[in-house]
Amino acid sequence: MKRFFRVGPRRWLRRAVVAGGIAAVLGLLAIAGGEIWVRTAAHGRVYSEATVPDAPVALVLGAEVYADGSPSAFLAARLDIAKRLLETHKVKAILLSGDNRHWSYDEPADMEVYLVARGVPASQIVLDYAGFDTYDSCVRAHRIFGVNRAIVVTQSFHIDRAIALCRAEGVDATGIGDSSVKIYTGPWRRDVIRERGANVKAVLDVVSHRDPIFLGRHETGVETAVSDS
Repeated sequence: MKRFFRVGPRRWLRRAVVAGGIAAVLGLLAIAGGEIWVRTAAHGRVYSEATVPDAPVALVLGAEVYADGSPSAFLAARLDIAKRLLETHKVKAILLSGDNRHWSYDEPADMEVYLVARGVPASQIVLDYAGFDTYDSCVRAHRIFGVNRAIVVTQSFHIDRAIALCRAEGVDATGIGDSSVKIYTGPWRRDVIRERGANVKAVLDVVSHRDPIFLGRHETGVETAVSDS
């Protein structure tokens, strides 16, 4: 009995170490697999503003909005790119996809206010209030708003995943990745690290082919904005 208590804990410790090692290896493999899939799917589809091929729609993915309704620097950079794409006739409409799961927080509406205040016609802006994450935004762009081809606008650390997800969900996507806000080194570094795990989630979302948190009925806003421009 004494021997059991002397040896047993050591065996459990060894097993725990081995299990932890296996879990760490599997985690690294998952991260590497997600990175490979995302980069492969987006290869050759990331452009500068000057070289990106024309598309009917710019899909701007939401990001943090402050309590006063102003967009964070990351989001403002995305919106400014979309504005220039419209002005240079690279796109005919802008689809703003963001989080509005609570009445007090409304990314799409605040994004619209920002663009309209800078001269973008409201008639060329369409709001998606249920873009709760990148996967949901891509699925809804295609299934709810009828988008088949788009220029996705986000930051450079995020653009590969956004393009990969949109392509997997039926949108012929190219993209522009902003790096102007890289000067905010803390938030930028945090989001770059976060992206590794987000790539794994992206693969799981595509494999599971889950429905977005909210779908709803087909909306004609994008079709109207494109045809009227």
